[in-house]
Amino acid sequence: MPTRTLRNEFTLPVPARAVFDHVRDPRSYVGLSPPVVAVSDIQPADGGFRYRAVERVPIVRRWTYDNPLRITLFGDGDGPFVVHGDVASNGGVHVDYRYDIADEGAGCRVIDVVTLRTPFGLTGFAASRARAVQQGRPAVLARRLVGD
Repeated sequence: MPTRTLRNEFTLPVPARAVFDHVRDPRSYVGLSPPVVAVSDIQPADGGFRYRAVERVPIVRRWTYDNPLRITLFGDGDGPFVVHGDVASNGGVHVDYRYDIADEGAGCRVIDVVTLRTPFGLTGFAASRARAVQQGRPAVLARRLVGD
C-alpha cells in the first residue's frame, strides 16, 4: 500500500490545554474535519475513545457518498499534550494522525501529522482531501477557541 505523510505546523493564541481538550473530544470532529458530518457510538477505550463517524465524499455534482469511518482517539494530558489515533474507512484507506500541542509564548504551537495508507490509485485523491482538511484546521480551531 502506498503511504504518504502530511505535516502542518501552526500557532494559536490560546493555551495548549484548550486545544488538547477540544481535539480530544470526538464530537469536535464534526466540522473540525469538514467532510465529517456525524459522530456516533462513542465508547471509552484504554484512556481514549473508539467511535464511528460519517465522512461525506463528493462524487459528481450534487451526488455524494457517506463513507462510514471507524476511529480511535487517545490523548496524553500531562503536557506537552499529544492526541493520536487512527481512522479506517471503506475502500482500504487508513489514516494515522497525531497532534503535538505545546504552550509557546502567549499561545501554543500545534504540529499536525497525518499518515495515509491507501490502495493503489487512491493515494492522490485521499492525500489532496486530507491536505485540504489539514490546512483548514487552524482556522476552524481559531474560530472555535478564540472566536470571531
